[in-house]
Amino acid sequence: MKFKLDEHLPVELLGELWARGQDADTVADEGMAGAPDAAILPRARDDGRILITMDKGIGDVREYPPELFGGIVLVRPPTSGRKAVQEFLRPRWDALIAHAQPGKLVVVTERGLRVR
Repeated sequence: MKFKLDEHLPVELLGELWARGQDADTVADEGMAGAPDAAILPRARDDGRILITMDKGIGDVREYPPELFGGIVLVRPPTSGRKAVQEFLRPRWDALIAHAQPGKLVVVTERGLRVR
């Protein structure tokens, strides 16, 4: 699977994905830090990547219908510090990777995953 990390996620998460055999890069790697969601999502789709983000706005399926994009994973940890996000995702990576797919929105919360 190919993933793109949004700019507000810790860059250390790349190593977590690589360790699981995933192809991953970041929005910043492409010089798109600070770019609007409306520019990032089509770029991820065109690159065949699923965007992993904490941006709740991207989770609005009326504004960003997941079927028009390469796939979206919305991460909703209880707190957003670097270590907290890493610890939140660590036990959830396998399920996240298994459920992420083009054209779908996956929401990752403390209670589990939802796929839309």
